[in-house]
Amino acid sequence: MHSLIPTSSSAFAPSHSLFRPTRPPTSARPFSIQCSYRYDPLTYPNAVGPSRADWQSSCAILSSQAQIISQEDPQSQSQSPAADHIASVNGHNTTLENLNLVPIQTLHDSTALKPQPKPLSITDLSPAPMHGSKLRVAYQGVPGAYSEAAAGKAYPDCDAIPCDQFEVAFQSVELWIADRAVLPVENSLGGSIHRNYDLLLRHKLHIVGEVQLPVHHCLLALPGVRKEYLTRVISHPQALAQCEHTLTKLGLNVTREAVDDTAGAAEFVSINNLRDTGAIASARAAELYGLDILANEIQDDSGNVTRFVMLAREPIIPRTDRPFKTSIVFAHEKGTSVLFKVLSAFAFRNISLTKIESRPHRSHPIRVEDGANAGTAKHFEYLFYVDFEASMAEPRAQNALAEVQEFTSFLRVLGSYPMDMTPWSPSRED
Repeated sequence: MHSLIPTSSSAFAPSHSLFRPTRPPTSARPFSIQCSYRYDPLTYPNAVGPSRADWQSSCAILSSQAQIISQEDPQSQSQSPAADHIASVNGHNTTLENLNLVPIQTLHDSTALKPQPKPLSITDLSPAPMHGSKLRVAYQGVPGAYSEAAAGKAYPDCDAIPCDQFEVAFQSVELWIADRAVLPVENSLGGSIHRNYDLLLRHKLHIVGEVQLPVHHCLLALPGVRKEYLTRVISHPQALAQCEHTLTKLGLNVTREAVDDTAGAAEFVSINNLRDTGAIASARAAELYGLDILANEIQDDSGNVTRFVMLAREPIIPRTDRPFKTSIVFAHEKGTSVLFKVLSAFAFRNISLTKIESRPHRSHPIRVEDGANAGTAKHFEYLFYVDFEASMAEPRAQNALAEVQEFTSFLRVLGSYPMDMTPWSPSRED
């Protein structure tokens, strides 16, 4: 069987639902529509299929789709400027008027009046940073720890999951046992918690928020025990350092021993009935483990604040409608020689840096250089952690990181997250 080949040079291949000419039709130049089949696709590249059945199916689909369009717009027949042009469909000559084809413009006009769904925006996708959902939040320590209080402040009414180590808290989120983790990264008196900085790089979690918690230390002991009877005080190393001068002022001649966490120290004293040992922990820990408070607010500085970060498996979408902070970590093969160039990328864009922390590069801890006249020099290699006050949604932050990437051999964004802007008072009474 022969194929229908149009005599005009402006031939068309069938489209999904509408036939479009390769050039605009005019009243003086009729056009035709091609719908052909042939076994030789090289000779007829516009063939819709290798068999007559494919050709008939395609033509039937095109004809039915054209009929559906015409039913949506009954007046399209009279509006079509090409109603008297010749077409070839299913082997029969007919007109476009019989096919009820609708021009593109008519179809657009008929649908423009229909209400369209509103497109999603960033605000539809971004959760509030302190949304308080019922989440399972991991923290390091036992009930009564300051980390538990930070988890409650970050996510009210959450299910707090205690973990005996920082590593376990990270893994509990990665393994879907917990939804979030709230872990300390720095204290206003004791400085950075280096262990968590190392774990931030080792694990694939993202910082999604921060919370600052005022710390109020108390000296705890078993009921009936006076502070003069104490020969030992146990607590977390940070807590012992933060209360060093106050313990001396209290006239306590005691041995100071470090344990894993503050609330764990209170639990240890209570379980083992240690009447010669005191613990430095929170007032909540005293309530949970049945201890008396011998002295309150024993930290050396009333402005004792610990900063915690909230970690999740997925990052949040950065926004610009509230203050944001971004945390990054980078390194360079040439050591600290490019540090000034990296910092200048932020200074030129008026981006404030809130923290710079250096940690030894575990993969390449030492860099060796051979000088021509000075011999061999050994330098420590470092990773640099930087926090700056800008959102990744801001062009200035994106441009700054693009420039930083030119000077560094390694760059990773740990998270872009809302800053904790809640007010706090260093005094418990206030």
